[in-house]
Amino acid sequence: LPYIDVFQVGARNSQNYTLLDALGSTQKTIILKRGMSTSIEEWLHAAEYIFSNGNENIVFCERGIRTFENGYRNTFDLNAIPILQEKTHLPVIADPSHSIGIRRFVPTMALSAILAGADGILMESHHTPEEAFSDGQQCLDYQEAAKLYEQMRQAYSFREQLKSTS
Repeated sequence: LPYIDVFQVGARNSQNYTLLDALGSTQKTIILKRGMSTSIEEWLHAAEYIFSNGNENIVFCERGIRTFENGYRNTFDLNAIPILQEKTHLPVIADPSHSIGIRRFVPTMALSAILAGADGILMESHHTPEEAFSDGQQCLDYQEAAKLYEQMRQAYSFREQLKSTS
């Protein structure tokens, strides 16, 4: 464990209570991704498993939920971001790469998540996405990522301006 900074609990393990209990006994940050069909209440209960064993270093990660739609990978539930922030003091980040799964739309969804209130963005990049071992279809190349980083800074600034005027 001394070489681990963060544990990421993927969607398929978001309700693996044995794992969540074990992670609760560490003091490492846990990124708890939303399960494919997990309601917000179920997601909060999953975090309680970690929390109940003493670990309060939890970050929620919205990565989309499974719905009937098949035009893209997952339905990106931007509504979950402000709802979670209202229900908990924990940070909420978003993963637009895994939600939409289509490279050209990742920047738009990342910016949308920021405007919805996300505390951060988790996304994939690769110097040559077409050659990535996995998930190349949703990876941004380094130039696209650099452009998006600047746009995200502007979106955060805009969001803060909106907050200060309301």
